[in-house]
Amino acid sequence: MGYTLGVDIGTFESKGVLVEDGGRIVAQAARPHEMIVPRPGWAEHRAEEDWWGDFVFITQKLLADSGVDPADIRAVATSAIGPCMLPVDAAGKPLINGVLYGVDTRAAREIDDLNVEIGEEKILARCGNALTSQSVGPKILWFRRNHPDLWEKTAKILNSASYLTFRLTGAYAIDHYTAANFSPLYDINRQDWCFDLGEICPPDMLPDLMWSTEIAGHVTEEAAKETGLAPGTPVTCGTIDAAAEAVSVGVREPGDMMMMYGSTIFIILLADKPLTDPRLWHAPWLFPGEHASMAGLATSGTLTHWFRDRFARELERDGAFGVLAKEAEASPPGAKGLICLPYFSGERTPIHDSRAKGTFFGLDLTHDRGDMYRAVLEGIASATRHIADTYAEAGQRPSRVLAVGGGTKNKPWLKATSDLTGLDQIVCTVTTGASYGDAFLAALAVGQAEPGDMARWNPAGEVIKAETHAAYDRQYPLFLRLYQQTRDIMADLEAPE
Repeated sequence: MGYTLGVDIGTFESKGVLVEDGGRIVAQAARPHEMIVPRPGWAEHRAEEDWWGDFVFITQKLLADSGVDPADIRAVATSAIGPCMLPVDAAGKPLINGVLYGVDTRAAREIDDLNVEIGEEKILARCGNALTSQSVGPKILWFRRNHPDLWEKTAKILNSASYLTFRLTGAYAIDHYTAANFSPLYDINRQDWCFDLGEICPPDMLPDLMWSTEIAGHVTEEAAKETGLAPGTPVTCGTIDAAAEAVSVGVREPGDMMMMYGSTIFIILLADKPLTDPRLWHAPWLFPGEHASMAGLATSGTLTHWFRDRFARELERDGAFGVLAKEAEASPPGAKGLICLPYFSGERTPIHDSRAKGTFFGLDLTHDRGDMYRAVLEGIASATRHIADTYAEAGQRPSRVLAVGGGTKNKPWLKATSDLTGLDQIVCTVTTGASYGDAFLAALAVGQAEPGDMARWNPAGEVIKAETHAAYDRQYPLFLRLYQQTRDIMADLEAPE
């Protein structure tokens, strides 16, 4: 019997699975960690403690709980939050905390400067993506400008998954899907790094490009001692967590869309050709010749956690979301006329506004906590509809939608999303998520699975049917107007005193 190991590093929690041939999970493990917010608009992780530390803990626990002989593990694949920015020195030691994906908006000035220096149209044509808070290139430039002393010590710029690959194998590698988020440093047409668009970093500072199921290296003796894995175990180059989530529910054909309910809503739509729209993101998919179009909100599950921690402190933490869900279900669709703009960390797609602010609008003395929580869920769902409408305007409509992530357990959130977007959602039998997708990618890498096998590993389960509600028909246009009519005020709130 052979096994594959998949480990995913998320925003607030890391998860891992050991999977045997055929897809059965033989062991699972998880470990929480915090997102560090040292300043408004900043979001960080500690690479050594939160990324590598979690990987070591989870791997050791999986091996201990399962009793699996490490020599029987055929391959390891990892995924992690992305795209992140982590500068390391010549020994691979992190020089600062990892700067997270689009929820970190510190490089707004660098985005503006690069757009002026290079030209927005040229960036979109070459990179397939406009520069946004999701782009790694401006964050590298921010680091270079603000920490010149540490820049002198920088040997490589990594992301979260490539840091794990380095710690396991000593190799510096990154997959094309992740690299496409390094705009303006990745040429989407040549599918290679490019360094003629702005002076950001030298060519030797970026990892080697690979496809997601290519073997980047093998577990070193040092990594084996720390993790318990067998030396020489093959390790793929890794990918971003959302891509692994999509794999875990069988996203495979053009028209397949994954809707990931995590700390953020993240959407991946497979396409038969590149889609370059400045409101969305584009990348090569995990395999040569395939394409993906992405979108994501800035605060989703993070916002539900914020609400629980601020307004449900008297509830037991483990059961709080269940109580809040029941309270939300007791509130009617539309939350009695209450609208929430979920822009509590700015917003990513489709508005790309780092200065956007969270808002509750329409409060009166009849509203209670359940109404407010329902408004939060409907606000996230309305922002998701804004993304779905953007795909439609760009000529890309999903043929099926597969939902995944911890938020799928939140039934009023799931239902509000289907009802507001008009999209039915399939929830597969296994909801483990990215780590399960990683295990499948590891199996593909060493020939233990074929691309179509995920339908057998993880068959379709519940279907969430979309229904229409007069309250949503009325309130969604107001949701859009509320942002448009207050964004100048939001921007002024960001202005220095």
